[in-house]
Amino acid sequence: MTDTSLDPGFSSPRRTTDLVAASLRRRRRKQSRLKWIGIAAISIAFLMLFLLVASMVRTGWQAFTETNITLDVYIDPAEVPLERLPRGGFDDVLAASLGQMLPGVDMDDRATARAVGGILSNGAQFDLRDRVVADPSLIGQTITLTVPVSDPYDQLNKGLIKRETPETNRRVKDAQIAWFDRLQAEGAITKPFNIGLFTDADSRFPELAGLKGALIGSFWVLITCFVIAFPLGIGAAIYLEEFAPKNKMSDFVEVNINNLAAVPSVVFGLLALAVFIGWFGMPRSAPFVGGLTLALMTMPTIIIATRNALKAVPPSIREAALGLGASKQQMVFQHVLPLAMPGILTGTIIGLAQALGETAPLLLIGMNASITSAASSPFDSSTALPTQILIWADSPERGFVSLTSAAILVLLGFLIIMNGIAIFLRQKFERRW
Repeated sequence: MTDTSLDPGFSSPRRTTDLVAASLRRRRRKQSRLKWIGIAAISIAFLMLFLLVASMVRTGWQAFTETNITLDVYIDPAEVPLERLPRGGFDDVLAASLGQMLPGVDMDDRATARAVGGILSNGAQFDLRDRVVADPSLIGQTITLTVPVSDPYDQLNKGLIKRETPETNRRVKDAQIAWFDRLQAEGAITKPFNIGLFTDADSRFPELAGLKGALIGSFWVLITCFVIAFPLGIGAAIYLEEFAPKNKMSDFVEVNINNLAAVPSVVFGLLALAVFIGWFGMPRSAPFVGGLTLALMTMPTIIIATRNALKAVPPSIREAALGLGASKQQMVFQHVLPLAMPGILTGTIIGLAQALGETAPLLLIGMNASITSAASSPFDSSTALPTQILIWADSPERGFVSLTSAAILVLLGFLIIMNGIAIFLRQKFERRW
């Protein structure tokens, strides 16, 4: 009888079972490690996202409120004569009215009067001027006016200027804090929602600066980008996927489209600067030029997304349509394209969301100038949300810090909404085969 225990090539059933069990344990340990590594990676990503958003919220939520002061203003005819409108000493009228709310303050002293007038925003005199110009009969009367305070007092009211900081290191002195506290005790100070953040254009004064110009500029940019990139991108994708012959030329075009989707956005900005502005003489800082630039950048993304959506339609749809006598054009536009449209719209919206956050191309075509009025057409000078954020981030005034974070939150809100719409369209209209 052969002694199998001495045969190295022979394994008993028990030994085989032990080896398989040990192998399974090793595989489970590796699988468990991989799972925990994936969970850790996702947790770190969510932690970084949470820290980013929390930092923006902590810094920017103050910008969604503003500090206003309500005062009774006597429009002195000696300071604002009817024959000099719209000129007049509106700032002196406001300072005098504010001084009456601070008894004991020597308004005859020019330095003190200037300091008291500094409580009000620089835009207060223009608000008063506009009301008087609209109704000159107000001269000689007393009206109630609610205007923003200047940035240092706004920061003081929001707790961003600490009272315990030594006076020499504070923008607001002890006497000025006492004036503000007295006004606050009399109920003249309010802190409403800062609607001006969305209804006012940019300004060099933080308390007057808003996003209206940037929002309208971004709107024109996205409309231009969509009108150009959407039909051209879908048309190119349909031709390449359904009609173009499969040869070296179509392969060359496909490779270059994929490469264009990975080109840095600053390259498209340089191209726009050289072609649209340098050769064609289009206006700088115009949303139309920005939309053209972003359309060039977005079009490869739309083409790739459209081709993938067309490929996802089962071949049986095409075969059934052709078998029933439809032409190839009818098959594509009446059967394949409607089924692929949810994926096409999803890719388009994601491409537009990416374009909304682009900064470098817009900087190169000059959309980073300080524009104090909103554009009324795509050809007027304007900024966009990303460039407005960059302008505010580069400003030395303390008030622009919170405005920068608030603008980032607004931009993130738009990006979340656009991505949410893309997810909704995909889940509602997508068909699973």
